[in-house]
Amino acid sequence: MTIALDSTALVARHVIGPGHDLIVAAMEADRDWCASALALTEAVVLAERLFGPELGMPLRGALLEDWSHFAVVPVDQSCLERAAELARAHPLRTIDALHLAAADRLPRPVRYATLDAHQIPVAESLGFSVISPTS
Repeated sequence: MTIALDSTALVARHVIGPGHDLIVAAMEADRDWCASALALTEAVVLAERLFGPELGMPLRGALLEDWSHFAVVPVDQSCLERAAELARAHPLRTIDALHLAAADRLPRPVRYATLDAHQIPVAESLGFSVISPTS
């Protein structure tokens, strides 16, 4: 089964805290990993904002190493239009709508990993099973 990860899940894989063990276990159990083309950039920014440039650099390296194992879903016009539909229908930030729209392009079944509670009901409405400590 495919696991689609948002940026919070990408960071949680490498940071001990809520969701870490759950994300690691899910990714070890299934090596078919996908993410939107924006996820790495957002994860790197998140890592440096949370930990500063000095501590964020090793995390950035780990994220880049993982990224080479991901199938990257492009954020093209079709994805942008689907994200706009999702954002109109649900209280989502634009970036979260883009992650979900990218995952929605994947063949089912899809497991969606996020630590963002706002994305969970939308992911479930799209038919994804959710991997999250908050679900």
